[in-house]
Amino acid sequence: MLLRLVAPSCAVFAAALLAACSGTPRVQPSSPAAPPTASAPAAAVPPPANGAAPACAPCAPCPQCPAAAPVAPPAVAAKPLIEASWRDLPGWGGDDLAPALTALLESCKASKSALPAALCADAAKQVGAGNGGLQQFFETRFVPHQVVNADSTREGLITGYYEPLLKGSRKRSKIYAWPIHGVPDDLFTIDLGEHYPELKGARLRGRLEGRKVVPYWSREELAQRDRQTAREALFWLADPIEAFFLQVQGSGRIDLDDGTRVRVAYADQNGHPYRSIGRWLVDKGELKVEQASLDGIRNWARANPSRLDELLNANPSYVFFREVAGANGKAGKDIGPAGTLGVPLTPGRSIAVDPRAIPLGAPVWLATTHPGSGKPLQRLMNAQDTGGAIKGGVRADFFWGFGAEAGALAGRMRPSGRLWVLLPRPAP
Repeated sequence: MLLRLVAPSCAVFAAALLAACSGTPRVQPSSPAAPPTASAPAAAVPPPANGAAPACAPCAPCPQCPAAAPVAPPAVAAKPLIEASWRDLPGWGGDDLAPALTALLESCKASKSALPAALCADAAKQVGAGNGGLQQFFETRFVPHQVVNADSTREGLITGYYEPLLKGSRKRSKIYAWPIHGVPDDLFTIDLGEHYPELKGARLRGRLEGRKVVPYWSREELAQRDRQTAREALFWLADPIEAFFLQVQGSGRIDLDDGTRVRVAYADQNGHPYRSIGRWLVDKGELKVEQASLDGIRNWARANPSRLDELLNANPSYVFFREVAGANGKAGKDIGPAGTLGVPLTPGRSIAVDPRAIPLGAPVWLATTHPGSGKPLQRLMNAQDTGGAIKGGVRADFFWGFGAEAGALAGRMRPSGRLWVLLPRPAP
């Protein structure tokens, strides 16, 4: 913008000078009786003999325009997946691969998974094989690729999540006063990737105000519209901070006051970006980084009830739920909640990823450390879920399972780690 303005100014300045020198004569010849003025520079120019208008003094040169600075080429994002060898994977060969095979077979059931049918059929034949046979299967049928961030770094944040157990009711009361909402009727979602392939995975959420599309209500605005939104509540919980954590985890189980247990799962979101309330507390000087665990946040909230709304509203994102079938599968087997892929999550073997970097359904080798210790955590996971805070290449959320023990592990997990995606080996 500056260069386009500077260059014309030189031309305009030069044109003005030339116009002063070449226009119609407007200066009458000097009278011999007129006393010269001290400031008239034309006195140094001899008048023409024929009585014509005196010549102008030579025009000053046009000032030099500043040279344009060289434009740096835009930074090129690093290639997200770089082919690697099996020996590059820290700890490969030391993991029990049977649970990883179970998670892989679940991914094979999903229509959203990109796993080839022939590979899945071969994987089903490996059930019961020893660890050596499973290792050979993975090495034969997959090629490891290290995940790289856009800035070429190869490490990222690994967090944890779990399925909590809460107390609630289907009816509002003084005890159960905190709602879990279903998807509201006035929320609409547009999948931009259906019309613009370059925006695959991007969704627009909003509501209509007259004939205008506007952002949907934020968390704070929804709380202020309590009367209007009460009819959309599926359940009512006893603890506001636990209701908030349920939204962060994305699924949970509720023990109702009538003695039954139900399960709720993520259904939609209001379109506002996720903001960490733990980070908000750290930025406000309320907690140190190492204190901003689930327990640390919970303890702060209970010690500062007058600031609870301020804390929760720091995250404008709001999650809506749906009631789903109970926790028990065939033969009473306890199964995890369904992730984005649409299959039950396997505790300790499922992770949430950014699908723009890692394909859902793919096996992923994780190299990180256990929560609260430096003990290596190196195992084969499966990309079966996504999350509002899970953005970027080397970024994953580790699913620990159901209950308080899983919650304690998830709440303390924030180490850095590295990821390798196992992509199906091309057919010969």
